[in-house]
Amino acid sequence: MAVIDEAAPRNAERRFYGLAALAAALIAFAGFARTYYLGGAFDAPKLPGLVHLHGVVMTSWIVLFAVQAGLVAAGRVDLHRKLGVAGAVLAALVVVVGIATAVDGARRGVSPGPPPLVFLAIPLGVILVYGALVAAAIANRRRPDWHKRLMLLAAISVLTPAIARIPIDALQAGGIVAFMGLTDLFAIACIAWDTARNRRLHPAFLRGGLFLVLSHPAMLALAGSAFWMEIARRIVG
Repeated sequence: MAVIDEAAPRNAERRFYGLAALAAALIAFAGFARTYYLGGAFDAPKLPGLVHLHGVVMTSWIVLFAVQAGLVAAGRVDLHRKLGVAGAVLAALVVVVGIATAVDGARRGVSPGPPPLVFLAIPLGVILVYGALVAAAIANRRRPDWHKRLMLLAAISVLTPAIARIPIDALQAGGIVAFMGLTDLFAIACIAWDTARNRRLHPAFLRGGLFLVLSHPAMLALAGSAFWMEIARRIVG
């Protein structure tokens, strides 16, 4: 009975992380279905090669993240660790290709509304926050309680662009604040579940969660500043 009593909470936690990873993957698909995954069915405009590469790399990381969470839920921690190297390589590619895609988009004048140089602060900010969270997770790979929480926050951090493309009128009316707010709510919901279950706020969620949530107003404040415009002009060349 003691073994069963100890195993049940652990299995519940593993299932939670697996479900959270699946939810992140579904949000990514829902957001980019019309413009990318099912673009042919919706007559989506043709995308540049760099954007396709970004889509392939980002999708690969999201799928691998979901698979990794599933492996842990299934008790295959050994295989999870072996695939960790591939995950780290993909994460590095997400950052490099993501930055290149954002800069190229600004050069081509692509923007959902704000001037391209102003908007550039948002995708670059999102990808850098993601990179920082993944780097912290990798640095704490020998501390599973920290690693899994930071990786989950990293996956959530890149959902804002997908949420921004979900065709719901009320959501679209809220603009970037609503998109970032829903990203934060997803993170807060995960943190709340974990805190209630363990009866304490884990420091990885405290630090990583604050970093993610506070990064959003910081991006918005930076995007409208003269300081950023000078930096953006230099980046775009």
